[in-house]
Amino acid sequence: MQSNKPLTEFLGIEFPVIMAPMFLVSNYDMIMAGMKSGVMATFPSLNYRKEGELAALLDTLNAGHAQYPKGNYGINLITQKSNPLYSTHLKICVDKKVPFYITSLGSPKEVIAAARSYGAKVFCDVTNITHAQKAFDCDCDGFIAVGQGAGGHAGPNPLQVLVPALKENFPNKYVIAAGGIVGGHGLLSIRVLGADGASIGTRFIASKECMVNDAYKNAIVKAGMDDIVMTTKLSGTPCTIIDTAEAKKMGYTQSWFEKFLSNNKRTKKWFKMLIQVQGMKRLEKSVLPNNYERLWCAGKSVELIDNILSCEEIIAEIKAEYKKSVEEVAQYK
Repeated sequence: MQSNKPLTEFLGIEFPVIMAPMFLVSNYDMIMAGMKSGVMATFPSLNYRKEGELAALLDTLNAGHAQYPKGNYGINLITQKSNPLYSTHLKICVDKKVPFYITSLGSPKEVIAAARSYGAKVFCDVTNITHAQKAFDCDCDGFIAVGQGAGGHAGPNPLQVLVPALKENFPNKYVIAAGGIVGGHGLLSIRVLGADGASIGTRFIASKECMVNDAYKNAIVKAGMDDIVMTTKLSGTPCTIIDTAEAKKMGYTQSWFEKFLSNNKRTKKWFKMLIQVQGMKRLEKSVLPNNYERLWCAGKSVELIDNILSCEEIIAEIKAEYKKSVEEVAQYK
């Protein structure tokens, strides 16, 4: 049962924004900038796959949180069986007492039980009411409502429907809206729909702290909403990417045989694992400095991004625009 606390108090942050976890994008400098600016800065555990790497980072982030207590940090765990590092990463996170979790693509039950042992919070990615019911039955603290236009693993439903539906069906759970939100105007719009806050990802790819190559950042700035396409070829799960020549060559849908292997009880775990490993390697070739294969995840919000700023500047702009939007709406009659 949700308390009556506002999201900011519940998560220990100053402003109701989550810096979304982005594979091969989120990094230490971005997380620290987010905490310093008073938001919830998150990252995928799979960004740190070498032995000892994740534990060392969490030690540093715990020290950083003590220095910047008005913000907080969290970790995204892919909980499906095809993630070979899931159990190892969960144990490390619990040992280091990570304060906040986002679960994706699988049951959150084990994460929630582990988090409850020391008071951490768990929100679950959901794209529909069916997914949300399963997370609710596991006693999650809230939902990340992943709607149309989100970067990465986007959902099929518009936030204008998904957010109110979640609030109606699960009135005692927090709801964070994700998909197409860039600034304060977007944050206010989803707050009006009933969301407690917003998860913003694509905007932070075009940040100074982000360590992806310049070609990726410039593509975010130059792309429009119609340049974003959905593909299942990259990870096996519907994923939004910029429609580059490499994306066209890769294709957008799995073949009938790939779909069969993905759904067959005997093969789906191993085939999905293979597809994800191959996808991670392709993304690494596209994202890291001096690599320019051009398979780049992004959401429809690229339409509204026209510059590269520091994370602190981006968050300051969101805060200022949100305040201005609230004042403008207050004048409506």
